[in-house]
Amino acid sequence: MFTRLSLRLRIFLFFCLLALGAIFLAAGALGIGWLRAEDAPRGPFVTAFVAFLFLNTGLVAAIWFLFDTHVAKPIEKLATDLRLRAHSGLDREMDPETAKYLGDLAPAAHAISTTLSAKMLDTATEVAQETDRLQQERARLTALLTEVPMATILFNRSAEIVLYDAQAAGILSSVAPPRLKAPLGDYFDIAPVKAAMGEAEKTDALAPFKLKARSGAHAFSARLKALDTDGFMLIIDTTNVPVTALGPRPLVYDFELLNARGTSAIAEMRLSEICFVAFDTETTGLSPKTDDVVQLGAVRVLNARLVEGEFLDCYVNPGRPIPPSSTNIHGVTDADVADAPDFSTIGRTFHDFCRDAVIVAHNAPFDMGFLRRHEAQMGVEWDHPVLDTVLLSAVVFGVTEAHSLDALCARLNIDIPDSLRHTALGDARATAEALVMLIPLLENKGFETLGDVIRETGKHGRLLQDLNRSNSELGTGEGGVSQP
Repeated sequence: MFTRLSLRLRIFLFFCLLALGAIFLAAGALGIGWLRAEDAPRGPFVTAFVAFLFLNTGLVAAIWFLFDTHVAKPIEKLATDLRLRAHSGLDREMDPETAKYLGDLAPAAHAISTTLSAKMLDTATEVAQETDRLQQERARLTALLTEVPMATILFNRSAEIVLYDAQAAGILSSVAPPRLKAPLGDYFDIAPVKAAMGEAEKTDALAPFKLKARSGAHAFSARLKALDTDGFMLIIDTTNVPVTALGPRPLVYDFELLNARGTSAIAEMRLSEICFVAFDTETTGLSPKTDDVVQLGAVRVLNARLVEGEFLDCYVNPGRPIPPSSTNIHGVTDADVADAPDFSTIGRTFHDFCRDAVIVAHNAPFDMGFLRRHEAQMGVEWDHPVLDTVLLSAVVFGVTEAHSLDALCARLNIDIPDSLRHTALGDARATAEALVMLIPLLENKGFETLGDVIRETGKHGRLLQDLNRSNSELGTGEGGVSQP
């Protein structure tokens, strides 16, 4: 049981035990002395015990405080830095002032990690060069596919999307936001697809069939081919078919999804296997009960990686003027939102974007409060599991550290350009990048599944109350704006 406690808490309990032990010993010694002094008054013995009680407690508390400040805290910081180096690729030398009472421990740990980092850096340089070459080839392939009047989708045997190109993204977005690992049935009538899968597995030829959008608005001429990698290639003829214009969009894929895994309860899934949606809102003020959203941004994280090309960046018409004090923070003006949809419309789009995902936000109660307040108007239920990066930060770095988004990003060396800070998409991306770096740190601490993390973060809920109280007093909000 004690192995689950933090080092600092265990040391605190150790000093408490020392103090109690000394008190019991003193009480026993004074009791024996009083019993042997047959007619001696009790007063001096009681006075001596009370004085010892206060002096002993004060001495042990002072020694514990010094030990906690100069030994326990630096050890925890050193352990955290080593974890960051090992699992997140950060290379930071520990502050010598913080570790000056640890003797040679900090320099020795730094020397080992620096040596390993140098070797990893050489390998990373080679990988980066090869990655750059592959990115150039990918860009050429994307450009070529965009010019061909065919949309391409790869999916696995569970009919989950593994790859889609720009043409396919346009078709998918006419039904719902395109996303990897989404069931094809979210976008198309699945019965003809299942029939074509059976035909394609009988022959190496392309199996032609009619593909119908789930909305029933469009029907496409399509062909299906079975692949040797336990997947299928769906080719859709887009000639003379109106496709939603999305602008430049990369080829989106994750070939790990070809190996379809059996479904299991989401609480039992490993963090590195879960699909997350990190989001943020900019608002007219600090109250989810009375203020309104003016901008929503979201990005998807799959297999512990950001999915480039899958994001939402939406202005929202709040139906009221935006206070100038709010605009000064997030930069959203009345002109920006004049022709934007209302929050109910954006909320339904966001709900589709979050389907089968765990929602993540920094100070989640603030942002989720707006979604749940408008649940009835949206006609959806926000029953997704929710993680809060404030609480994840507390689990990894300890409750005594600062847990604002800026502090967390600084600790993880995540750069938020000034032009993106306090924009919904910029803060959502920063939250997603922090989540990606926190996942291996959480798993290394023994919190491997979503259930493990939810149980552990539940112990730190008081942090959110304190954070929101502090933000209210300062007139700032992690998910919102200054108080108008």
